[in-house]
Amino acid sequence: MARMLTLFVLAHWGHHLLSSIIPPLLPYIRDEFEIGVTQAGALFSAFTIAYGVSQLPAGWLADRIGRRALILLGVSGVAIWGILAGLSPTYWVMIVFMVMLGVFGGGYHPSSAPLVSSQVEAKRRGWALGIHQIGGTTSNLSAPLIAAGLATLLGWRSAFVIPGAVVVVLGIVLYVLIGRSGPQASQVVKTPMTPMTPNLAEAKPGSRAGLSRLATYMIIGTAGQVFILSTIAFASLFAVDRLGQSEGLAAALPFMVYLGGMPAGPLAGYVSDRVGAGRMLIVAGLVAGPVIYLMSLVTSVWTSIPVLLALGALVFTLMPVSELYIINHTGEANRSTVLGIYYAASRGGSGFLTLGIGYLIERAGFGSAFAIAGSTMLAIAAGSVLFLWLQRRTGSTG
Repeated sequence: MARMLTLFVLAHWGHHLLSSIIPPLLPYIRDEFEIGVTQAGALFSAFTIAYGVSQLPAGWLADRIGRRALILLGVSGVAIWGILAGLSPTYWVMIVFMVMLGVFGGGYHPSSAPLVSSQVEAKRRGWALGIHQIGGTTSNLSAPLIAAGLATLLGWRSAFVIPGAVVVVLGIVLYVLIGRSGPQASQVVKTPMTPMTPNLAEAKPGSRAGLSRLATYMIIGTAGQVFILSTIAFASLFAVDRLGQSEGLAAALPFMVYLGGMPAGPLAGYVSDRVGAGRMLIVAGLVAGPVIYLMSLVTSVWTSIPVLLALGALVFTLMPVSELYIINHTGEANRSTVLGIYYAASRGGSGFLTLGIGYLIERAGFGSAFAIAGSTMLAIAAGSVLFLWLQRRTGSTG
C-alpha cells in the first residue's frame, strides 16, 4: 500500500507541474507577446477549459478501458505539450498548445482517485486521498520557485522546457512501475457503494433525494475551487500591477498559496474520515467567500501572504474532501464518470471564471473584481446550505 501511494504521489506531482507553471509566468508572457491582462488570463483559461471538458469523456473511458494508460497521458502527455508551449513563436500558437495540454491532462484525476481510494479500507479513504493530494500540492508549491528561478536565469521559455523533459521521463517510468506492481495497482477493487459520510440528513444513495444531495455537495466543493483558483491565477499580475513588485518576486508569490495547502489536504482527509466529508465541505465552502473578499483589501506583499496561505488551505481542503464525498456516494460502475463530471466543472469552470475576473479587473480594478468574486462565492455556499437544511426539515425522500 505504501509503495503504491508513493507512486501515485509522484504521478500527481508530474501531472500538475507544467500547468502550475503557467500563472507565475504570465507577467513574462504578457511582455513577450505584448498582450493585456484578459489575454494573459486567457492562456490559463485555454488550458483549464480544455482540461475540464476533457474530464467528461476521460472519466467515461476510465470506467470502460482501464486507467493506467490515461494516467500515462496525464503525466507524460501533458509534459510534451508543455514543452511545445514553451517553444511557442506566437500568442495564438501558445493558446493551441495550452488547449492540447488540457486535453491530455483530462484523464488523470478520474483514473487516479478511484485507484488511490481502492488501496485502503473504506474508513481510511479520506486519509489516502489526502496523501495523494500531497503530490499536487508539492507540484504547485515548487512550480512558482522553478518558474521564477529558471525565468530569471534562462528566460521564461526554459521554465516550460526543462521541467517538461523531466516529467516526460517520469511518466514513462511510473507507467512501468505501476504495471509491475500487479493488477491491483491499475484496477479498482470491486466494492459496493458505501456511503460513510455523516451529513445534515442521510438520504438513500441513488434515490432522487440522494442524487440532489450529492449534486448540492458537489456544487459547494466545485464553486469553492473555481472561485479560489480563478482568483489566485491573477496573484502574480496583482503583485506587479497593484503592489508594484518585480516580475521575479511576483512569479514566486503563488508559493504561499501552496505552502498553505501542503498540510491542508492530508489533514482534511483525516478529519473527514472522522466527522464526515459533507460537514467539511460546508465549513470550507462558507469560509471561502470571505477569504477571497480579503484579497480586495490587500495593500502590500506582507498583507497578501496570510490571505494567500488561507486560500491555499481552503482549496486543498476542498479537493480531497469533494473526491471522498463522491467516492462514498457512488457505485463502482459509474464512479469515474461522476468524478469526471465533478472535475469537468471544477477545473473547466475556473477557466471560464478566469476570463470573467480578468474582464472585471480591466474594467473595475483588482479590488472590485476580488470583492465581487468573494461575495458571489459566499452567496452560492449559503444558498446550498439553506437547500440542504430545507431538505432535512421537510424530510424529502425524492
